[in-house]
Amino acid sequence: MIGSGFRERYLDVLASIYLYNEHRGYTSLDRVIEAVRLRCPDDLAFQREIEKHRADEEKHYRMFRRWFERQGRMPLQVDRGVGHIDRFVQWVFRCPIEKLDTGHIVATPEEFERLCRVIMLTEQRGYRQVEIILKNRLIMSDPVMKRIFEIVHKDEPDHFLPYQHWLERQGRATAKWNERAADWCIHKVLMLAKLPALFLDSGRPRMERWPDEVAGATA
Repeated sequence: MIGSGFRERYLDVLASIYLYNEHRGYTSLDRVIEAVRLRCPDDLAFQREIEKHRADEEKHYRMFRRWFERQGRMPLQVDRGVGHIDRFVQWVFRCPIEKLDTGHIVATPEEFERLCRVIMLTEQRGYRQVEIILKNRLIMSDPVMKRIFEIVHKDEPDHFLPYQHWLERQGRATAKWNERAADWCIHKVLMLAKLPALFLDSGRPRMERWPDEVAGATA
């Protein structure tokens, strides 16, 4: 029988990681929207799809923030070490998200396609993970958390299909073996190392301010 303390800590850690990733997602997508508008100025449908992706990520962030507000506590302090997209961008482009050269990516077809694949694979991974979460009785025992992940699951296909369909329209690969391998390795590190370490870190401090309230914050 799992105690209430274990359950509370598990949900606390999970929600802190998701809150970070959703905030990281929507703030980073501003740069993707800029690149798509420059690279595909006439593809208005693609632009609108990315804008919806950005809006959904912010919506999800707000839901996790409200969950914490209902608990009466702030999220745990986490950094880019728990960010799947952070690690993926670093692996592929050899730089953090903030230092991505949007101009170079727009001017170089191969780089733009690579960016689309990184986002697509990250979101596909997120979709599969949420499907696992929806079968987790520990997480589903919290009605609010259950509803949040049901909404995330419903929204998630719209977060990878636009990039997948764009690559297919261009006749380009939707994923390369080394990118899939990197995605798998990143996921395993997060699940088998970062999440347990955060769970066991009883002295982990909590945020003092919400990420969206910190000007220029990159978490």
